[in-house]
Formats: sequence, structure tokens, C-alpha cells
Amino acid sequence: MRIVPDTNVIVSAILWRGPPYRFLEALRRRTEVQVFSSPAILAELVEVLTRPFATDRLELAGMSARSAVSSFLEIAVLVRPGAVPRVVIADPDDDEILACAVTANADLIVSGDRHLLDLLNHGGIPIVTPAKALTLVESGTRAP
Repeated sequence: MRIVPDTNVIVSAILWRGPPYRFLEALRRRTEVQVFSSPAILAELVEVLTRPFATDRLELAGMSARSAVSSFLEIAVLVRPGAVPRVVIADPDDDEILACAVTANADLIVSGDRHLLDLLNHGGIPIVTPAKALTLVESGTRAP
């Protein structure tokens, strides 16, 4: 299974221990699952993780933004989308997630973002919550 997690999922997984964290940990255990990201997603991840609320939380966990991003990169394959079409008018950053998923030929997009979840899918790629993705990854089931 080929998966593109949204930046909000990665941030939540790094900073808290809810479903996004359990999802990311399941990805680390399942070598048959490939995780994809892009330079634009990583740039957004760094930007969010260097905000005061995040640096405070990372500090409590004994981490830095750099170490958190490095940890994510241990499981992610970078792709470079050639084009980023406008799809989500209300939040252009979400278009980067969609473009990454298309470029990676992903089976699944994982997000907690209403703009993306409301689409249900993009180009035939289902968009699901971290909790739903966790169920799919742990069961070894293909995306819906």
C-alpha cells in the first residue's frame, strides 16, 4: 500500500499520542507499506514544527524540529510533483498533498483536514482519517 499523510497527521503523530501517532507507528512496523512526501510537504512540516507551541511540546519530549523531521524521513520516500493543480480553493496547501499522492501513485491519502476529507477521494485515491487508515494498515486491507 502506498500512502501520503497530510502535514497535520504528521504533526499530530509527532506531538501527541492519539490515532495519528498509532498510525505512524503502524507504518514503521509494516514494511510493505510505503509512505510518500514531497519537498513542499516537508517545508510545511518544518514551518509548523518551529512554531512556539510545537517547539515547547517537542522540548518536553526531548526532541527538536530537526530530529522530528529526520525521524519522519526515515520512513518517507520523497517525490517531486511536476504540477500542483488548484483543487482546494479554501486551502492551497492541501493541493500539495493531492499532487504528491498523484505523483506517488498513492493508494491512500490520510488527513484530519476537513477540506480534504470532504473530497472523499482525489483521482480515485481515497482520503481517510488517521483512525480509518490505522485500521486498514493493521489489517493489511487495501484502501476502500
